[in-house]
Amino acid sequence: MPATSKAQQKAAGAALAAKRGEIKKSELKGASIEMYESMNESQLEELAETKRKGLPEKKGD
Repeated sequence: MPATSKAQQKAAGAALAAKRGEIKKSELKGASIEMYESMNESQLEELAETKRKGLPEKKGD
């Protein structure tokens, strides 16, 4: 399932980085915390690899 907004793609990227140990979980904010806790690495990869071109900044924009 591809990301539906740039904000969602960015949050997934941050959560994925934390899952991989590239950043600390304490550095996460907002939706990325929920994504970190509720999604596995492959789900996060799928969201994070979505191309940003053409996506709205936020869902509903």
